[in-house]
Amino acid sequence: MTVETPTPESTPTRRSPLAAWQDSLARLPAGLRVTELPFLTQLTLRAQPGGPAAKAVEGVLGITLPGPVSAHLSGDADVEALWMGPDEWLLVAPDGSRHDLLTRLRSAVGEEFATVTDVSAQRTTLALSGRLVRTVLAHGCAVDLDPRVTPVGSCLNTLLAQAPVTLVVRDAAATDVRLLVRSSFASYLAAWLVDACTEYGAGGGCG
Repeated sequence: MTVETPTPESTPTRRSPLAAWQDSLARLPAGLRVTELPFLTQLTLRAQPGGPAAKAVEGVLGITLPGPVSAHLSGDADVEALWMGPDEWLLVAPDGSRHDLLTRLRSAVGEEFATVTDVSAQRTTLALSGRLVRTVLAHGCAVDLDPRVTPVGSCLNTLLAQAPVTLVVRDAAATDVRLLVRSSFASYLAAWLVDACTEYGAGGGCG
């Protein structure tokens, strides 16, 4: 029996949701840097807060699962945990860690009443930084990003230009923010960001 070895031509090439927007995003004004972080490992954890399954997951990750509208940012850990609902968290880890993380978490949960689901393909992530972050986002988001209202570690499910996003504040001045957006909305959101920056000197459309 002959076994065919896959050739480079037959190996699927991953393409990020915003691959066509890289040049346009790179031309945004100096006060706003937008970078796509594609292909991050994203796992949805459903478990009873403080229950055996949640405690087992915390033991594996070496973190405490965050409470309402907050996130456990990476720090010394490889995995970030975002609060998504009363018994739901999104675990975000580097690309390539999906299989190992799924295996370890499912093993830790065992027969406890909980689920760990791979949702990596659902969303892409935009990293926004710079002095214009709050100003630009205010054009399309009702969330008050004043640090006194949304301090570092805030995690909110909200709308940006009517697109559902998960917004995570990563620094004390809200000049470092991440937006997790469903892949189907990613191009729309990129177009909105480019347009919202026009008055600050940005230009150019897709491609």
